[in-house]
Amino acid sequence: MFKKIPLAWLQLSHEKIRLLVAIAGISFADILMFMQLGFRDALFDSAVKFHTNVSGDVFLISPQSTALIAMKSFPRRRLYQSLAFKDVDSVTPIYLGFGIWKNPEDKSTRQIMVIGFNPADKQLFKLPGVGENLDKMQLPDTYLFDEKSRAQFGDISTMFNAGQRVQTEVDGRKIDIGGLFTLGASFGADGNLMTSDTNFSRMFKQREPGLIDVGVVKLKPGANVAATIASMEAYFPKDVKVLSKAEFIKFERTYWETGTSIGFIFTLGTVMGFIVGIVIVYQILYTDVADHLSEYATLKAMGYTDFYLLTVVFQEAIILSIVGFFPGMFAAMGLYTITRNATSLPLLMTVARATTVMILTMIMCTVSGAIAVRKLRAADPADMF
Repeated sequence: MFKKIPLAWLQLSHEKIRLLVAIAGISFADILMFMQLGFRDALFDSAVKFHTNVSGDVFLISPQSTALIAMKSFPRRRLYQSLAFKDVDSVTPIYLGFGIWKNPEDKSTRQIMVIGFNPADKQLFKLPGVGENLDKMQLPDTYLFDEKSRAQFGDISTMFNAGQRVQTEVDGRKIDIGGLFTLGASFGADGNLMTSDTNFSRMFKQREPGLIDVGVVKLKPGANVAATIASMEAYFPKDVKVLSKAEFIKFERTYWETGTSIGFIFTLGTVMGFIVGIVIVYQILYTDVADHLSEYATLKAMGYTDFYLLTVVFQEAIILSIVGFFPGMFAAMGLYTITRNATSLPLLMTVARATTVMILTMIMCTVSGAIAVRKLRAADPADMF
């Protein structure tokens, strides 16, 4: 097989401009697939970052909740009733709400997510900046600002790190920024604030006392999570849903995958990039075969089989897929950086995504080669001489 590869490469490299066009076309198709898959994965990763960084074994939510941006409240007493189960170690309620943030620099407004919880639970969130600023959250009207929020909220991080007092308004209430933490923007929330449950109640006075959005239950070491969940489901009425951490993450991911059109759009974009690549590579290989049809017929007359000639074309397709993949990958990495800086979405090149696109590129080029070889079968030595 390796003795045949030089012929395939010489066929491709004979027309330098055509080869460069083919590489550019494949790279463009790869960039399309990389960007669509990257946006889709960034959507899912950012959507569940809150869920993955909450320390808990069992989670209670309302059955009417659909996603973190659309949580329905349920009675707080349900969470405290879970303390009756022998394997439960501690419980913590989490409050979620959206307020209108006023940019302290240009006075523009933008919606921001507010997260409230009892700072006494020092290990609730595994996020940078939370643990060391729990005491700040307990001060009246003092909040932590997510430094990975989008730029439209103002350059809060720079102002705070410079030692300036950062004071602004949320829903018309004056607040102070007492520290920074890192969560990151998502498709549902452009920015985040975190504070104590007391400050949260001051901010959202219209909320009925005793209602929470997420109940976090921590179990004792060695406890059987599945058995505890089954017991809770049998005990609680239907006004609360009991989930494991994996189910809590899946609950959010499923909403973005199936409950919105975003997941479908990005998947469709990937398919479109794949089809564009097939068309481009087919045109290159078909033209190459057509231009060298007499040479292929000569090889047939010399005794080379159709299988050998078909192998040459497929080798050309594989070479194109490899040569065209790497420029597309490096270009996508640059676009990832630009997009990440502009949107604060967790858009990073991963080995899994690179492998997926590499395999798709090879399939794309192989399919194109399979279509193009139909012309090669028509190469009849009798017609050439």
